[in-house]
Amino acid sequence: MIIDTTKVQAINSFSRSESLKEVIGLIWMLVPILILVLAITIGVLVIVWLERQISAGIQQRIGPEYAGPLGILQAIADGTKLLFKEDILPSRGDIRLFSIGPSIAVISIILSYSVIPFSYHLVLADLGIGVFLWIAVSSIAPIGLLMSGYGSNNKYSFSGGLRAAAQSISYEIPLTLCVLSISLLSNSSSTIDIVEVQSKYGILGWNLWRQPIGFIVFLISSLAECERLPFDLPEAEEELVAGYQTEYSGIKFGLFYVASYLNLLVSSLFVTVLYFGGWNLSIPYTSFFGLFGINQISGVFGTTMGMFITLAKTYLFLFISVATRWTLPRMRMDQLLNLGWKFLLPISLGNFLLTTSFQLLSL
Repeated sequence: MIIDTTKVQAINSFSRSESLKEVIGLIWMLVPILILVLAITIGVLVIVWLERQISAGIQQRIGPEYAGPLGILQAIADGTKLLFKEDILPSRGDIRLFSIGPSIAVISIILSYSVIPFSYHLVLADLGIGVFLWIAVSSIAPIGLLMSGYGSNNKYSFSGGLRAAAQSISYEIPLTLCVLSISLLSNSSSTIDIVEVQSKYGILGWNLWRQPIGFIVFLISSLAECERLPFDLPEAEEELVAGYQTEYSGIKFGLFYVASYLNLLVSSLFVTVLYFGGWNLSIPYTSFFGLFGINQISGVFGTTMGMFITLAKTYLFLFISVATRWTLPRMRMDQLLNLGWKFLLPISLGNFLLTTSFQLLSL
């Protein structure tokens, strides 16, 4: 049997080229994810710096100023310090739950960023159930906190984990009802569609004017979901030492710290998308660019403008959340649960029924 070496070489080269194309395709699929993770990391560092500067201004003191210009490298220095600290494990705790808990808290929040549209062409996954995917995925985070508290074999940590679960359940229902009302108004659960519906009538088409009660309930519930003051009962230092974080050190403690700011950023982004028109500025800013011969805002420039507008609105709500933390006192646990079950739940349910009635009448 005579083997044609030319054909064999052609087959081998074709096989290598196909394998190379598959590898390049896989890398190209991972590029948007890596870019999003990098952008989220930078956003968290900016939030940490802003919170320190804003809190210093509110308390009339000097914030971080030595690590880099205006202290912008302080968060990086703290993260590096936590990375190299010793990782201490409880001798009688459940090591598997103790180690998995922080990872679940962070990963569940990072997955929420996949459905957030930063601009019209800048979204990782445009899903038909985008907003409900965020609610479903973010509901997993308290499970990680409960696992951390239980795995620590510490009564203070376990009490903090139970408080986190109770708080999440109390405020998840009003939050879901507010999101459901927005979905009814937009006739879609896609984040892209919700923003597009708001852009039809300019600034007057924002869901803020059509759902003012829902906006207030959503804002309060999102603060409670982020466990920010005055709703930081799961990690109240005065009552629970440090809550579910008591036995943690090193990078695992840093993961809880990162998860808190990741959740705050994603909540502010969803407030912008659901109630404030997302990437649409809703004012005739195109006339300004017409002076320079730019008649149509599109392509890379339009995407960049949309991303800038989204982040500007987002950081406005971040400022409100940070200022709230440093101005209001902490609530008691009974006050927190009463607010969620006796006030926010009936109000959000009434808002949902009212929205449903108006939608039925408009058919």
